[in-house]
Formats: sequence, structure tokens, C-alpha cells
Amino acid sequence: MKGAQKPADNAKSSVAQLKQLRERIDAIDIQLQALISDRARCAEEVATVKREAGSDNFYRPEREAAVLRSVQERNTGPLSNEEIARLFREIMSACLALESTMNIAFLGPEGTFTQEAAIKQFGHSVNTVPLGAIDEVFREVESGDARYGIVPIENSTEGIVNHTLDSFIDSPLMICGEVELRVHHHLLGKGKDLSAIKEVTSHQQSLAQCREWLDANLPGITRTGTSSNAEAAKIAAGNKNIAAIASDAAASLYGLDEMASNIEDKPDNTTRFLVIGSLEAEPCGNDRTTLLVSGTNRPGALHDLLSALAKHSINLTRIESRPSRRAMWEYVFFLDIDGHIKDKNVSAAIAELKKDAAFLKLLGSYPKAVL
Repeated sequence: MKGAQKPADNAKSSVAQLKQLRERIDAIDIQLQALISDRARCAEEVATVKREAGSDNFYRPEREAAVLRSVQERNTGPLSNEEIARLFREIMSACLALESTMNIAFLGPEGTFTQEAAIKQFGHSVNTVPLGAIDEVFREVESGDARYGIVPIENSTEGIVNHTLDSFIDSPLMICGEVELRVHHHLLGKGKDLSAIKEVTSHQQSLAQCREWLDANLPGITRTGTSSNAEAAKIAAGNKNIAAIASDAAASLYGLDEMASNIEDKPDNTTRFLVIGSLEAEPCGNDRTTLLVSGTNRPGALHDLLSALAKHSINLTRIESRPSRRAMWEYVFFLDIDGHIKDKNVSAAIAELKKDAAFLKLLGSYPKAVL
């Protein structure tokens, strides 16, 4: 047909277009590198100013949360908000490491969702320190061997993590941030033959989050709880008849095959983690405050405590009760409320709470999780 391009001409045109696009990408990369280097130099200057002022704390959760929210608000695609935030988190992490490399304690071993949460919050330019139990994470931060710790607090399917709540009762540590992590569970093993599996092992929370899938696909198979999903993966790596429920990071770390992917019963399964440390975070405009309170032993005591929040138009987002561990049948209440302790309505409400409460402890005001 007259005027039609030959295949050879089309190929030449495509090669020319790709060459132009790659040259453009190269030019953009040069600009990006220069700007990132400028940002890093600014971070070094910030560190110098802080040291001269006598401060050795370079991590500000409220500042990072504000930066990431601004990044997402400016985002016009094609990258998702979550992806663009992850990229900027890594830039901030690398810049912060120029100021100070931090040790971050987490519930180990390596390959747990808690480690994933630590990396999501702090980026890869930190030292993550695995520990065997939640109370050990608290002690590591209290001793100063780790600057911050990451501990799980609740799951959208299975609810609260009581060990974390109990650790706050006697700890001097504050909550200075939170992380929300979409949790995808995989069945991992040596090979992909489900008929060879005689036992499934994982953390009790993960077993519960995959109960329906296990009932349908591995009925009657023994289910054994472990201290963590990563520990389960380690066990499965040594026995071809045992499968673990864990993350894809654990699969890679322990050399396991994915026998089945995304086996969680709820597709939006999410776990919330807390950042613990000695830092008091400043307001960022989208904050949460956590309180530990106990009322006097009388009728209507809890109602009177909560009425102070309603009076000052404060949204109560969670309430949990736990034994006080001080006297039989005595309980304390953990409250999550919207706002920061430095907000006028929050400070006024807490002042009223103190009058009616037998005991009140501020566990922290901190930025809400950024996707």
C-alpha cells in the first residue's frame, strides 16, 4: 500500500524514540541526584545546629509525618501515594543516617512483620535489632542500647496485643509514633506439595487470621503456635512436613517456597505498631494521644471519666481494659483519643480526667500513621 511504513522503518522509529526517552531519563536522574545531595547537605547542617544547641536527637516523628503527608497531597501519579511515600521515606532515612545512625529494636527474629514495620517507619538506613519478646524490646530501649523500639499493638481482624499493653503499665517509655502495615500471609514450606504437610506453625495471631483458609484447605492438620512468624519459618526450613505462615520476606530469608499466597481471611488485614522511646513528639496537626487511667471503685466511675472527653468534643477511638497487676480485680483502661496533649481541648479534658481518676498516665501524643 502506497505510503505505508515498512517494518524496518517502524523498528528504526522505535529505536529512535527509546533513545530519546532514555536520554531524557538520564538527564532527570542527574537532576535528582544533585537535588538529593543538596538535601543531604542540608541534613548535615541541621545536625550541626542541633549539636551546637546541645541536642543529640535528630529524629522528629512529627516532622517526618508532615513531610510524607505533604508528599502525598502533592502527588499526581502515576506512582501511588504509598509508593511515593516509601521513596521519600528512604531519602529521609539516608539523610538522617548522616546525622546519626540509630538502633531500632523490634520483636524478632529477622523476617517478622514487626521488622517490616520498623523499615517502613525508619527506612533501611538504620540498624534493626531483633529481640525475642515484647518486654525485651521495652528493656532494650529503656537501657539506651536502642534509641527506639517497634511493638505490635493491634490487628484489624484479631484485636489487641495484650503483652504490649501490659508492658506500658510499669515502663517509663513514651509512644512517639505509629505504623500501619497491610499484612499478607503466605503458606511456606520446602516444596509445594500440600499433601506432605502434617503440621502448620505460626504466631497464634497469624493462625487465627488464616483460620478459614486452613479449615478449607488443610482440615485436621495440627496447628502449633510459635513466638513469631519468622520463628515458624525457621522451623519449617528444617522439616519438609511442617509449613509456616509468614511473610514473603521470611520466605526469602529462610529459603522456603510459597505453597499458597495471601491466605489471610480478610484482604484488608492490617496490623498497627507503636514506636516507643523517650521522645515527646510535637503536634503535627493529625495526632493521636494514648492514656492509661483507672477510676475509683464506685458505680459510674468509668462513665464520669469518659464524660470529660465528650464535654470537650474529643473523639475516643479505642478503649481497652487490663488487670492492673497491683490488686485483685482492679483494672486499668487504655484510651486512644484524637488530638495532641498540647491541643487546648485535649489538655482541658485531661485536666478534668485527673480530678476523677485514681491514676492517670500519659503514654504519648504522636502523629497518626501515614500510609
